[in-house]
Parts: sequence; C-alpha cells; structure tokens
Amino acid sequence: MTYVVLLFLVGVILGMVVVASNPSPFFGALGLVVVAGLGCGVLMGHGGSFLSLVLFLIYLGGMLVVFAYSAALAAEPFPEGLGSRPVAFSVSVYLAGVGLASSFFWGGWYEGSWQSVEELGGFFVCRGDEGGVGLMYSWGGGMLVISAWVLLLTLFVVLELTRGLSRGALRAV
Repeated sequence: MTYVVLLFLVGVILGMVVVASNPSPFFGALGLVVVAGLGCGVLMGHGGSFLSLVLFLIYLGGMLVVFAYSAALAAEPFPEGLGSRPVAFSVSVYLAGVGLASSFFWGGWYEGSWQSVEELGGFFVCRGDEGGVGLMYSWGGGMLVISAWVLLLTLFVVLELTRGLSRGALRAV
C-alpha cells in the first residue's frame, strides 16, 4: 500500500507541474483532473474514503465546470502544447525545484509513518473520516461561509488567469 500511495504522490506532483507550467487552459484543466483524482487516491490510502469521495465529487462538479467554461472563453488559435520549448523549459525548472526541495527534506521520511488512521489505535468504534464529517456538520455554518468565499475567490482567480492579454473570446463583442 505504501508504494501505491507513493505512486499517487508522484502523480500529484507531476500534475501540479503541468498546471503550474500553464501551457494552455485546456492542458491546465487536464492537469487539474489528474491532481484531483490522485489527491483523492492519497486520501483513500490514509483511511479517508468518504472524505475523498465527497472532495472528488464536489471538485469535479463545481470548480472544473467553472474552469472549463472560462477556458472556453479564452479560445486561443494556436495553444501552447506540453511539448513546446517554453513549456518544456518551465517544466524542467519546476521539476528541478521539486528535486532540490525533496533532497533537502529526504532524511525525515520513513515508511513507518505512512499508516492509515485506523492503524494508529487499538480498537476504534468508527472510522477516522466519520468523526470529521460529524465535526463538519456541527460547525457547518462557518464552514459553509468560508467555502462559499473560497469558491468565489477561486472563480475570480480562474477568470483572471484565462483572460489572457486581450480579453480572450470576449473581444469580438
């Protein structure tokens, strides 16, 4: 199970590099789907199956629709692909930064620390993610306001990122 979670984590890092290199909104959306799926796989590997399912459904149902809509507004005639020279340079810079950071923190990681929530104690009555769901419902009002604010802020950030240099597809209007 450790190797599966390690594979998920490497996939999350590579997906974030694809999103950060920002070749085109279309490839950015694909990178976001990969990061969301593999991040939920990491959560499932650590014992949060219900939380990963809820996160995946909310993310793909809400934010990816907004991102796809704003990417459609920013229709580029010749989008940059993942194999183009400037994107390959930025990907190599990001991967070198990840390699440098991982070599700096390499000595503190051990396989024994990669355990799910259920393996840390003796006998649990409920799973680890069920307690988090109850806590989320008990503090629901504030969490709902914070979540709505974060989604609104993310909408503005995505619209600003996909606007481009000259207002995208809205310049013909």
